[in-house]
Amino acid sequence: MKSQSRFTYKVAAIVALGGLLMGFDASVISGVNKFVQIEFDMTDAQLGLSVGSLTFIAAVAMLFSGTISDRFGRRVVLKACAVIFTISAVGSALAPNFILFLGFRMLGGIGVGASLILAPMYIAEIAPPKIRGTMVSFNQLNIVIGISLAFFTNYLILSLGDSDATWVESLGIGEHNWRWMLGLEALPAVLYFFGLYAVPRSPRWLLMKGHNDEALSVMKMFRSAEEAEADAAGVKAALAADEDKPKAKLTELFKPAMGLVLTIGLVVGILQQITGINSVFFYAPMIFEQTGGGTDAAFQQAIIVGLVNLVFTVIAMIYIDRLGRKKLLSVGVAGIAIFMFIIAYGFNQATYELKEENLVNLSADIEVAKLQNIVGNAFENDVVYKEALRSALGNEQAKIYESELITAAIDMNPTLILVGILGFIASFAISLGPVMWVLFSELFPLSIKAIAISFVGFVNSMVSAGVQSVFPWELSTLGSSMTFLIYGVFAVFGLVFILLKVPETKGKSLEELEKILVKQ
Repeated sequence: MKSQSRFTYKVAAIVALGGLLMGFDASVISGVNKFVQIEFDMTDAQLGLSVGSLTFIAAVAMLFSGTISDRFGRRVVLKACAVIFTISAVGSALAPNFILFLGFRMLGGIGVGASLILAPMYIAEIAPPKIRGTMVSFNQLNIVIGISLAFFTNYLILSLGDSDATWVESLGIGEHNWRWMLGLEALPAVLYFFGLYAVPRSPRWLLMKGHNDEALSVMKMFRSAEEAEADAAGVKAALAADEDKPKAKLTELFKPAMGLVLTIGLVVGILQQITGINSVFFYAPMIFEQTGGGTDAAFQQAIIVGLVNLVFTVIAMIYIDRLGRKKLLSVGVAGIAIFMFIIAYGFNQATYELKEENLVNLSADIEVAKLQNIVGNAFENDVVYKEALRSALGNEQAKIYESELITAAIDMNPTLILVGILGFIASFAISLGPVMWVLFSELFPLSIKAIAISFVGFVNSMVSAGVQSVFPWELSTLGSSMTFLIYGVFAVFGLVFILLKVPETKGKSLEELEKILVKQ
């Protein structure tokens, strides 16, 4: 039995590497966006599009990935994702202009969307019920490892760029730092492709296709013979019950019997994104630059964000099958609301005043004479101050030197913001991060699981893409304080829904959950 458990963990870990690539691909842009905005002379809207476009395409890919995997198999489609990740990484790194950069980012969205759906689906289909929560959480763990890895490699490349080493100069790491940040993803993508050869086909998919002997053989790799036979019988019974029903369509989700399940899936899926998690992950250095710490400090703090996310995701994995899904969701979402309000308060207390003595420490390329009209003026929020900088220096110079000029003028408590961000990340990592995907893998009946997860995943990604795309505009127009306050309010509404409507699903088989949640 120990060998079967080891094999289960091994397979889940390999499949979940798709999550690592998704996390890396998604968050590497956090270190790239400042440089690529200057490189391609992007507006805030174009920057938001270049960040959010990947997720828009991922949302579309989610709609089709479940159905495609029902036809060709989970493993085959995941291999295709690895190839797509590789092409996207190399292409976006070498892109000579904004249009091609955007195109290769969008290509990467196909891999992100498909792997985000199929990795947890596959893991849920091989894992015994008593450890299913932990196993499915492997995917979320790998997503946060990917996010942390991207934060670290971004900072490493930024640091290497400041080095005088001959090999660094010969590789153009300093001049083309953002290109190296993006290109590194190709390495784990290639490893993922070959790692999938050690993964068997999904036993539940094999049963759907009538390959009963192979399905039973695969199931015995993950559990005892008795458990495998019982689980196979349960799946076949569920499939037989649906045999005379027409092929599952999206409209099946909107029937009255699916009302509770669909509502829970949609609300939790929207809540995961509308509370701002990808604003933090995709723009972490930009957010920390708003506190006046400068670019290097912002990249260092982004690494801390990744590490906190990783640690608390591991904690969630340890307790998700002990404490249950609902308890983790309740505690975590309450924490999200509290820490978002702390961040909003911290930014609300900030003031900005550029003094004469600060000017001598500014970069020589900044036209200091143009700043004389705002020297000595106190600005009550970041929106007004940044508008004054644009009026004085012009949009291009104001954007290039925004971080430096904020550092020179700001008066605030940056520790409060750091505590708020880290508390928010920790709260998310023990709740909405891993628990949402566990719920998705558990809520929906097998007959429509693929299309159901694709649909709620699509909604989740569309909300995510919207949040990412408007974030630069929000910072410029609404300001940091109001932006984070809005996220906190959404969390409060989400907490109320969780307490009133979300059931506990731990320890139950997928067939038991169907009987409980789907009203016949």
